[in-house]
Amino acid sequence: MLLTALEMLGLAAFAASGALAAVRARLDLFGVVVLGLTTALGGGIIRDVLLGIHPPTTLRTWPYLAACAAVALVVFAFHPQVARLRRAVLLADALGLGVFATAGTTTALAAGTPVYAACLIGMTTGIGGGALRDLLLREIPLVLRREIYAVAALAGAVLVGLGHLLRLPAGPVTVVAAAAVVGLRVVALWRRWDAPLARGTDQPAE
Repeated sequence: MLLTALEMLGLAAFAASGALAAVRARLDLFGVVVLGLTTALGGGIIRDVLLGIHPPTTLRTWPYLAACAAVALVVFAFHPQVARLRRAVLLADALGLGVFATAGTTTALAAGTPVYAACLIGMTTGIGGGALRDLLLREIPLVLRREIYAVAALAGAVLVGLGHLLRLPAGPVTVVAAAAVVGLRVVALWRRWDAPLARGTDQPAE
């Protein structure tokens, strides 16, 4: 029950971030909903495609689609108010990143995927939707720029992989790994940590 609640919170945060980006890009109502759905569900769909799960889980479970579409509609109608909740959205986004990166790794391991591949799939589950959002808006994906985002997702996935290799209980390991992702992401935002750039470049490419 707790995992489901965290998943829904993460989906809502991802949908809100995608919808806000669409509003800022002056997309119409349909575009806002599509971008919200893509951001929220894209990572899970990529995971399932890589694992050969057809149709993807989120497309077979209508509450996921309905919840994400509802969040996108709310953002479309009340985007000035939602934009002012930036810290809350970022925190929920960090929770979603932790839950999806670790759950994606666990799902891949359960499907018999090698540990190294499961870690990459888990990271992709966490960051895939945001990358698709940025590509649809013709931007360099955020995860390829300076923010500590993909690194946090990969760290959580690696913790799950190590727990699997050490034959530790999957449930507690997943919770600890998700908490580590959230903690790393929040501290990186608070301390304004960035991944290093090549020497001689002052600003990331726009």
